[in-house]
Amino acid sequence: MTEQHVIEILKIAKRTGIALWLDGGWGVDALAGRQTRLHNDVDVVIERKNEEAFVKELALNGYCEEKTDYSTPSHSVWKTADGRIVDLHLIEFDDAGIAHYENDTYPEGGLDGKGEIGGVVVRCVSPEAQILFHQGYKHDDNDVHDVLLLCDMFGFAVPDEYK
Repeated sequence: MTEQHVIEILKIAKRTGIALWLDGGWGVDALAGRQTRLHNDVDVVIERKNEEAFVKELALNGYCEEKTDYSTPSHSVWKTADGRIVDLHLIEFDDAGIAHYENDTYPEGGLDGKGEIGGVVVRCVSPEAQILFHQGYKHDDNDVHDVLLLCDMFGFAVPDEYK
Protein backbone atom coordinates (compact mmCIF):
# COMPACT_ATOMS: atom_id res chain seq x y z
CA MET A 1 0.00 0.00 0.00
CA THR A 2 1.50 3.27 -1.11
CA GLU A 3 0.97 6.66 0.45
CA GLN A 4 -1.43 7.50 -2.40
CA HIS A 5 -3.46 4.34 -1.74
CA VAL A 6 -3.77 5.32 1.92
CA ILE A 7 -4.93 8.79 0.92
CA GLU A 8 -7.61 7.17 -1.27
CA ILE A 9 -8.90 5.25 1.76
CA LEU A 10 -8.90 8.45 3.81
CA LYS A 11 -10.92 10.15 1.07
CA ILE A 12 -13.48 7.31 1.13
CA ALA A 13 -13.97 7.86 4.86
CA LYS A 14 -14.18 11.63 4.48
CA ARG A 15 -16.62 11.38 1.57
CA THR A 16 -18.93 9.16 3.61
CA GLY A 17 -18.55 11.18 6.82
CA ILE A 18 -17.01 8.25 8.70
CA ALA A 19 -14.47 8.82 11.45
CA LEU A 20 -11.39 6.73 10.71
CA TRP A 21 -8.20 6.17 12.65
CA LEU A 22 -5.00 4.75 11.19
CA ASP A 23 -3.40 1.93 13.13
CA GLY A 24 -0.46 -0.40 12.56
CA GLY A 25 2.43 0.58 10.31
CA TRP A 26 0.74 3.46 8.51
CA GLY A 27 -0.53 4.73 11.88
CA VAL A 28 3.07 4.77 13.11
CA ASP A 29 4.21 6.51 9.94
CA ALA A 30 1.42 9.08 10.30
CA LEU A 31 2.64 9.83 13.81
CA ALA A 32 6.18 10.14 12.40
CA GLY A 33 4.87 12.44 9.65
CA ARG A 34 6.65 10.42 6.97
CA GLN A 35 6.81 6.96 5.51
CA THR A 36 9.50 5.01 7.37
CA ARG A 37 9.11 1.58 5.73
CA LEU A 38 7.18 -0.32 3.06
CA HIS A 39 3.66 -1.53 3.87
CA ASN A 40 1.65 -4.40 2.45
CA ASP A 41 -1.61 -3.09 3.93
CA VAL A 42 -3.23 -0.25 5.80
CA ASP A 43 -4.88 -0.89 9.17
CA VAL A 44 -7.95 1.26 9.73
CA VAL A 45 -10.22 1.57 12.72
CA ILE A 46 -13.84 2.68 12.39
CA GLU A 47 -16.94 2.41 14.53
CA ARG A 48 -18.98 -0.76 14.00
CA LYS A 49 -22.06 1.36 13.28
CA ASN A 50 -20.29 2.64 10.13
CA GLU A 51 -19.22 -0.75 8.83
CA GLU A 52 -21.94 -1.16 6.19
CA ALA A 53 -21.39 2.25 4.61
CA PHE A 54 -17.59 1.93 4.65
CA VAL A 55 -17.58 -1.60 3.24
CA LYS A 56 -19.98 -0.52 0.49
CA GLU A 57 -17.51 2.21 -0.52
CA LEU A 58 -14.59 -0.21 -0.40
CA ALA A 59 -16.49 -2.55 -2.75
CA LEU A 60 -17.26 0.33 -5.13
CA ASN A 61 -13.50 0.98 -5.22
CA GLY A 62 -12.59 -2.58 -6.16
CA TYR A 63 -12.07 -4.15 -2.74
CA CYS A 64 -13.45 -7.61 -1.96
CA GLU A 65 -13.47 -9.31 1.40
CA GLU A 66 -10.82 -11.97 1.80
CA LYS A 67 -11.51 -14.46 4.59
CA THR A 68 -8.43 -15.23 6.66
CA ASP A 69 -7.70 -17.44 9.63
CA TYR A 70 -7.73 -14.29 11.77
CA SER A 71 -11.02 -12.85 10.43
CA THR A 72 -13.55 -12.16 13.19
CA PRO A 73 -16.81 -10.20 13.41
CA SER A 74 -14.66 -7.19 14.38
CA HIS A 75 -11.73 -7.72 12.00
CA SER A 76 -11.88 -8.24 8.26
CA VAL A 77 -9.49 -8.00 5.35
CA TRP A 78 -10.38 -6.28 2.06
CA LYS A 79 -8.23 -6.71 -1.03
CA THR A 80 -8.13 -5.47 -4.63
CA ALA A 81 -7.14 -7.51 -7.66
CA ASP A 82 -3.84 -5.59 -7.81
CA GLY A 83 -2.98 -6.43 -4.20
CA ARG A 84 -3.99 -3.38 -2.17
CA ILE A 85 -5.14 -4.47 1.30
CA VAL A 86 -7.28 -2.77 3.94
CA ASP A 87 -7.20 -4.42 7.35
CA LEU A 88 -10.49 -3.24 8.89
CA HIS A 89 -10.94 -3.10 12.67
CA LEU A 90 -14.37 -2.31 14.15
CA ILE A 91 -14.68 -0.63 17.53
CA GLU A 92 -17.62 0.23 19.72
CA PHE A 93 -17.87 2.99 22.30
CA ASP A 94 -19.60 2.27 25.59
CA ASP A 95 -21.80 4.77 27.45
CA ALA A 96 -18.71 6.22 29.13
CA GLY A 97 -17.08 6.88 25.75
CA ILE A 98 -14.50 4.11 26.13
CA ALA A 99 -13.58 2.34 22.88
CA HIS A 100 -13.65 -1.47 22.79
CA TYR A 101 -12.22 -3.82 20.20
CA GLU A 102 -13.01 -7.49 20.69
CA ASN A 103 -11.69 -8.30 24.20
CA ASP A 104 -9.48 -5.21 24.40
CA THR A 105 -10.21 -1.75 25.67
CA TYR A 106 -8.38 1.24 24.30
CA PRO A 107 -6.52 3.15 27.00
CA GLU A 108 -7.67 6.65 27.81
CA GLY A 109 -6.57 8.85 24.91
CA GLY A 110 -5.86 5.78 22.77
CA LEU A 111 -7.65 7.31 19.79
CA ASP A 112 -6.27 10.81 20.27
CA GLY A 113 -3.27 10.42 17.97
CA LYS A 114 -2.78 12.95 15.19
CA GLY A 115 -0.49 12.48 12.27
CA GLU A 116 0.10 13.26 8.64
CA ILE A 117 0.19 11.17 5.48
CA GLY A 118 1.24 12.95 2.30
CA GLY A 119 0.27 16.33 3.69
CA VAL A 120 -3.13 15.08 4.86
CA VAL A 121 -3.76 15.39 8.61
CA VAL A 122 -5.17 12.13 9.97
CA ARG A 123 -6.46 10.64 13.17
CA CYS A 124 -4.50 7.68 14.42
CA VAL A 125 -4.15 5.37 17.34
CA SER A 126 -1.97 7.14 19.91
CA PRO A 127 1.68 6.22 20.34
CA GLU A 128 0.96 4.78 23.80
CA ALA A 129 -1.84 2.56 22.49
CA GLN A 130 0.25 1.48 19.49
CA ILE A 131 3.03 0.32 21.83
CA LEU A 132 0.54 -1.41 24.13
CA PHE A 133 -1.17 -3.26 21.27
CA HIS A 134 2.20 -4.36 19.86
CA GLN A 135 2.83 -6.49 22.96
CA GLY A 136 1.94 -10.03 23.94
CA TYR A 137 2.36 -11.84 20.62
CA LYS A 138 5.15 -13.08 18.37
CA HIS A 139 6.33 -9.97 16.54
CA ASP A 140 8.09 -9.62 13.23
CA ASP A 141 10.71 -7.16 11.98
CA ASN A 142 8.04 -4.56 11.13
CA ASP A 143 6.66 -4.69 14.67
CA VAL A 144 10.16 -4.19 16.08
CA HIS A 145 10.77 -1.26 13.72
CA ASP A 146 7.46 0.37 14.65
CA VAL A 147 7.81 -0.01 18.43
CA LEU A 148 11.43 1.15 18.54
CA LEU A 149 10.58 4.14 16.34
CA LEU A 150 7.66 5.15 18.58
CA CYS A 151 9.71 4.74 21.75
CA ASP A 152 12.51 6.85 20.30
CA MET A 153 10.23 9.56 18.88
CA PHE A 154 8.03 9.93 21.95
CA GLY A 155 10.51 9.11 24.74
CA PHE A 156 8.91 5.89 25.95
CA ALA A 157 10.82 3.05 27.56
CA VAL A 158 11.25 0.09 25.21
CA PRO A 159 9.04 -2.81 26.39
CA ASP A 160 11.06 -5.78 27.69
CA GLU A 161 9.93 -8.07 24.89
CA TYR A 162 11.48 -5.67 22.36
CA LYS A 163 14.90 -5.42 24.04
